[in-house]
Amino acid sequence: MKKVFYGLLLGLFFTPVMGQSYSVNREAFSVKLHGNAYITSAKPVAEISEKGLTDWTNQSDVISTYIYSDKPQTCMLYIQGTKQEGDASLEVLVGKQKFTVRLMDGQSLDKVAVGKIKLSTSGYHAIKLKGIKKKGKEFARIESFILEGIEGNVNYVGDFSPYWGSRGPSVHLNYTMPEQTTEWFYNEVTVPVNEDVIGSYYMANGFGEGYFGMQCNSESERRVLFSVWSPFDTQDPKLIPDEDKIKVLRKGKDVHIGEFGNEGSGGQSFLRYNWKSGVTYKFLTHIKPDGAGNTIYTAYFYATDQKEWRLIASFSRPKTNTYYTRAHSFLENFIPSQGYLSRKVCFTNQYCLGTDGIWRPVTKATFTHDATANAKARLDYAGGVTDNNAFFLKNCGFFNDKTGYGTKLERINSGKEPVIDFNALNNL
Repeated sequence: MKKVFYGLLLGLFFTPVMGQSYSVNREAFSVKLHGNAYITSAKPVAEISEKGLTDWTNQSDVISTYIYSDKPQTCMLYIQGTKQEGDASLEVLVGKQKFTVRLMDGQSLDKVAVGKIKLSTSGYHAIKLKGIKKKGKEFARIESFILEGIEGNVNYVGDFSPYWGSRGPSVHLNYTMPEQTTEWFYNEVTVPVNEDVIGSYYMANGFGEGYFGMQCNSESERRVLFSVWSPFDTQDPKLIPDEDKIKVLRKGKDVHIGEFGNEGSGGQSFLRYNWKSGVTYKFLTHIKPDGAGNTIYTAYFYATDQKEWRLIASFSRPKTNTYYTRAHSFLENFIPSQGYLSRKVCFTNQYCLGTDGIWRPVTKATFTHDATANAKARLDYAGGVTDNNAFFLKNCGFFNDKTGYGTKLERINSGKEPVIDFNALNNL
């Protein structure tokens, strides 16, 4: 399972080159279900792929397609699909409006009229499909919706990648680090109650060569993940020469060590740990050259529930001579079918420990987002500072209050300098 896409991380450190704007301003256009629709009911049977909606046999399935309109308006809505097999009745809901569409066996589903819909506000709108009754195996095979008579701009996932569009935008905090050389970075992370959505990576301690955070992987599994990229540029870890491989120096109890690819390649470690929403966890990362042409990266996680620091891993990265750079956090969804669910994470009490032994607070950050947001394929992204003096990130879920790229954020210094027993850490 992919954890983060390396190319999209460019948005963390560089001004984005704006891609095509997936907006329309014309009389009629087609919104494919692939990339814009989700099965939003529990335990779905139907599937959405490049073929559109298939295996729609379960009456309980609800298929929700999302579009963004920059103004209230009224337009005609049509269904586009493949030849109908068996009579069926469908229900289409847009806000409080409800339409019934009856399909006949053998009917060509080429621009079947649903009705005139009213988009009562600017922002995101869901077009929901439900099955009422059917005589064939499936209710219907739907490929897209057609909207006719639109004024202004409408955003959706058009020519942009349906995979990345479905996943939704990734969002980042790029911290303003002190001028002094940083050796340790400390961060505290809280996933608010009910924001622990499956498919989420709440990345706390990012650096120039990797990242460290926690994930919600499934209903039964959660992880603390720490990865370092190899200096060898490849998507296949098997192609990394021995002299460029990430080497394991230490690993914590019950920590899994492996490799990753498809996002750059390198060394990966993770601890299966049942972290909880509403609880604050501490992340501590050490980066220091070894004086022999390598740099050592070490990650520690404070298991609040167990009241103890735990070593995740210590890696050696060859051909590297650096201390801690590019401190950042991010939030992403790595399961495309979960991209319709909103998630949020809070980060607070960031500190940098310099090579001079002085802790310095980090109170400023810059909000950025990835290529999905840059292309305006998705507009559901936000970041800011909470009333409790924490930086926050929020994405997915098709909410409307977005934050502009490059927004400067600042929180108040808490004055709670970390108290760390470094000798104890070395003995883990």
